[in-house]
Amino acid sequence: MTTGKRFAATESKLDKKKSYSVNEVVALIKDSAPAKFDETVELHFNLGIDPKMGDQQIRGTLTLPHGTGKSKKVMAFVDAANADAAKAAGADFIGTEETIEALAKTGKIEFDVAVAVPAMMPKLAKAAKVLGPRGLMPNPKTDTVGPNIAKMIQEQKAGKLSFKNDATANVHMIVGKVSFDASKLVDNLNMAVEAIRKIKPTTSKGIYIKSCTVTTTMGPGIKLDTGAAVV
Repeated sequence: MTTGKRFAATESKLDKKKSYSVNEVVALIKDSAPAKFDETVELHFNLGIDPKMGDQQIRGTLTLPHGTGKSKKVMAFVDAANADAAKAAGADFIGTEETIEALAKTGKIEFDVAVAVPAMMPKLAKAAKVLGPRGLMPNPKTDTVGPNIAKMIQEQKAGKLSFKNDATANVHMIVGKVSFDASKLVDNLNMAVEAIRKIKPTTSKGIYIKSCTVTTTMGPGIKLDTGAAVV
């Protein structure tokens, strides 16, 4: 079945006026014609926040109960005292001052997430123009800067997510793979919705979660009824 036919087959099962419960969404995903690879399941929120207001920014971290199904390459920016601990914890790359110089000059990135010990943060300023726009600059708010380098690496390897709103008040998350057991997808989706609920800014007025859509890599968007999401 071609990509277009798979998309159309799934879309034909949807009532575009309806928002589906978590269990219904997962059933629709599992019942879709499979692609030739294990598709990623994503969650997309449109929020009732003003992204221009500093006190309405959405930013946080989340460790899903069953991970994301995606392995991450971790860069650990460490001093000599922490290099061995970073390697032992499973870091894919060890970032030194020389690494930072090379990043700043070439802009070449081969990792998915970066963590750092506090001592390396002043040195990382040289690469901020490369890392910042790609969301890869270590930050205490996303638990990617701290003294316990091993813990940060292990959490990232276990599938810890960092999320934040974009300029149009949307938040995007990877919540699993189509191959996950249905119960695991349900757990992950519920936890992700609850994480967004809990982080609502006190200054946000009116409807907070305006819409929530679940997609797969090759599939159409399925509206999720966040009121039916239960943790």
